[in-house]
Amino acid sequence: MYSINNTPMASPPDTSKTTKLERYNSYLRRVNSTKLLAASSKLLFRSTLLVALGLIFFFTLNYPPLTDNSHHIHTTTHNFLSSAFYGSGAAWEKQVRHSATPRRQKGFSVLVTGAAGFVGSHCSIALKKRGDGVLGLDNFNSYYDTSLKRARQNLLSKNQIFIVDGDLNDAELLTKLFDIVPFTHVLHLAAQAGVRYAMQNPQSYVKSNIAGFVNLLEVCKAADPQPAIVWASSSSVYGLNKQNPFSEDHRTDQPASLYAATKKAGEEIAHTYNHIYGLSLTGLRFFTVYGPWGRPDMAYFFFTKDILQGKPINIYETQDGHAVARDFTFIDDIVKGCIGSLDTAKASTGSGGKKRGPAQLRIYNLGNTSPVPVKKLVEILENLLGKKAKKHVIKMPRNGDVPYTHANVSLAYRDFGYKPTTDLATGLRKFVKWYVSYYGVESRVKKEIEDSKNNNE
Repeated sequence: MYSINNTPMASPPDTSKTTKLERYNSYLRRVNSTKLLAASSKLLFRSTLLVALGLIFFFTLNYPPLTDNSHHIHTTTHNFLSSAFYGSGAAWEKQVRHSATPRRQKGFSVLVTGAAGFVGSHCSIALKKRGDGVLGLDNFNSYYDTSLKRARQNLLSKNQIFIVDGDLNDAELLTKLFDIVPFTHVLHLAAQAGVRYAMQNPQSYVKSNIAGFVNLLEVCKAADPQPAIVWASSSSVYGLNKQNPFSEDHRTDQPASLYAATKKAGEEIAHTYNHIYGLSLTGLRFFTVYGPWGRPDMAYFFFTKDILQGKPINIYETQDGHAVARDFTFIDDIVKGCIGSLDTAKASTGSGGKKRGPAQLRIYNLGNTSPVPVKKLVEILENLLGKKAKKHVIKMPRNGDVPYTHANVSLAYRDFGYKPTTDLATGLRKFVKWYVSYYGVESRVKKEIEDSKNNNE
């Protein structure tokens, strides 16, 4: 194109390159924005996941479930997480050391398993009061009311005794405890108790009384120094034995219940670890222990509850009509026997799992030496409670219970001066006094107890 004066006209500017550049920059901005959004989404998702896992971890450890089925889930999760949780806290380790450190010269440092239990709580307090270091271990299982176990734990806490909430089968946790504290002694009282419950849940007895015991011994054998071990067997090991009174040299190869069989297995396992690894082991065969802070599954305990509530109670007799009798042993006498066993226990002879010489191996009866018919037990409770029981006398079922127990304690008397001093009437009066106070029973019962005490003095 030309102008009128034949001068060529200027061409319009070419904007195609600028437009393409702007489109490309816009595309890059969109891509970068998308990448940023995707990255932010991933970060938000990961943060939410971590928070959720943290909450699950917290609530699993701090809030026990309400049902029996969920209890087993809680126990499994607790065992899986326990070592990492406990082992990571300096404050927790300080509590462990402080509780296990003795205050008296040449005092013991004792690990008490089942410390929130009946015998365990009493023994722990007695040891602490005389200046020994005591560390408790308990899994607070739901075999009976856990609130009673927690109440015992509070009582121990007031006596400066710390209880580790853990299971015997948690080898990492036990190893950690022995790494923190050079225990001189172990008082092993943790067990699945009860004769009749074994018919409902046999695996719990195998897990606790056999597997748990073996796990504890495995840790003890590897410890340096190895501790001396005193542990709870049971009078139930005498089973179908007909000789009376029961002596340590009588037959114990005819158990009448799975509970008894697991306790007998424990005695044989103890022999094995003593023979191979040089562990010092003392087994104690308890005879029907009763008293304040006792177990709710025991006859004297639920008899008291049912009599007060006006409910009928079942009193067993043998198939041929004979009275069922027990060698009821008061808790204070049992505690003396446990401490006597600890005081006379010799040191283990192994180190790091290797035996260096013969080690001490003992077994003792701890009973009251005075069998009392269950009917007499009920009469004493009636007098203490000021209320007649609604009694149903029935034949003893085939549930593993034995009709008669009677302890010969001459061996324990010879070796550490064990001599029971509490008769059943005196012991039950102390138990009932605790019961009405703990459960807030009406003051009328308390008056009956004081009147009974004055009449007997």
